Amino acid sequence: MSANLEAKKQLVADMQEGFKNAKSIVFVDYKGINVAQDTELRKKFKNENVTYKVYKNRLISRALDGAGITNYDPTLLEGSTAVAFSTIDEVAPARIFAETIKELQKLDIKFGVINGQIFDKSQVESLANIPAKPVLIAMLLGLLKEPMSALVRGLNAIAEKNKN
Repeated sequence: MSANLEAKKQLVADMQEGFKNAKSIVFVDYKGINVAQDTELRKKFKNENVTYKVYKNRLISRALDGAGITNYDPTLLEGSTAVAFSTIDEVAPARIFAETIKELQKLDIKFGVINGQIFDKSQVESLANIPAKPVLIAMLLGLLKEPMSALVRGLNAIAEKNKN
């Protein structure tokens, strides 16, 4: 066997493992961006602990099949394809791609896989509108804190009234 074939088999095996462990995977058509824009995009993904790679479609297809993800439309894996996947945050890959698409007007989401379920382009875009996890936690804490704050203000008003 040639070294090139072995390298491709290893690459597919690595992708398979990454896809199996990923909470979310987003596939985009990355045609039209220059090196500086791609470097900036890679930086954004790295800061969010998201893996971002450009693979050949045939290898992506084999890795998806090997990971047990088979109900996607194979015609979506045509043209240039970049993949971002995260084992930590379901929303980060979609959010970063959506922000970049708004900024550059060049990328196009093909589809996504979130927790093993296939999402079409519109569903991935909807997912991208969900705030980041720290923002959601802050919002939840604010909601949980508000009733207690209202109770304290009410009790304080009663105490002030009783002083007079």
